[in-house]
Amino acid sequence: MSDSMIRVERRGHVTIITMDRPQRRNALDAAAQAEMSAAFDSFAADDDQWIAILTGAGEQAFSAGHDLKTVAPDGPEGLPASGFGGITARFDLDKPVIAAVNGFAVGGGFEMALACDIVVAGPGASFALPEVKVGLIALGGGILRLPRAIGMQRAMGLMLTGRRVTAEEGLAMGFVTEIAGDEGVLAAALRWADLLLEASPLGVRATKAVALQCIDEPLETAMGRQWTLPSVRRAQASADALEGPAAFNERRAPNWTGR
Repeated sequence: MSDSMIRVERRGHVTIITMDRPQRRNALDAAAQAEMSAAFDSFAADDDQWIAILTGAGEQAFSAGHDLKTVAPDGPEGLPASGFGGITARFDLDKPVIAAVNGFAVGGGFEMALACDIVVAGPGASFALPEVKVGLIALGGGILRLPRAIGMQRAMGLMLTGRRVTAEEGLAMGFVTEIAGDEGVLAAALRWADLLLEASPLGVRATKAVALQCIDEPLETAMGRQWTLPSVRRAQASADALEGPAAFNERRAPNWTGR
């Protein structure tokens, strides 16, 4: 559609979702939120799409978060059930998502990046949860995810002040995976996607599920429960579980099917 605010491109097994509102610094209003949620719904339901990359149009911003020209939601009912940008509360998605952060990611933009599994940042990228500076609260998961990613005291230093940090600071703190070089942030994200495609897609999904669903449990409990997760059981019973060892023994690249 010509008035679409989200672009979706599929390259093989990789879905690229681009927030396309550069004139609004890729800030999301209610209509854009609905589009984002639908795009991630389609990705999640498509067995031939194994990896998603989330990025923003233009060089200035990944996303400025909620569009402040519209009324901010005063409760979760004001957002898609899957959270801000259709991703921050999508807890059942076991497929990996890569954030390609070009420019600044602030407010909900930072929260969306934190909800991704790998964060690739351009050298000029920056990050902040500035809600406290405009009388709002970062209730899209940022207050909960950032301490888990970098520790409580570091996170408090950012969350209570709204201070913006550079990509280099994010890398040192631990929430940025890599700073892209001359290739550009999307090319770097696609390189990460290529690395993921070398691995069993169901094994990757099971690994993400165990890491996210068991991380807060006592080790003894988590060691037992991991075997019961649907993603783990599916991976163990798959054709890919037989293909991997066969390819290794035959000294060839595996032919993954995701089934």
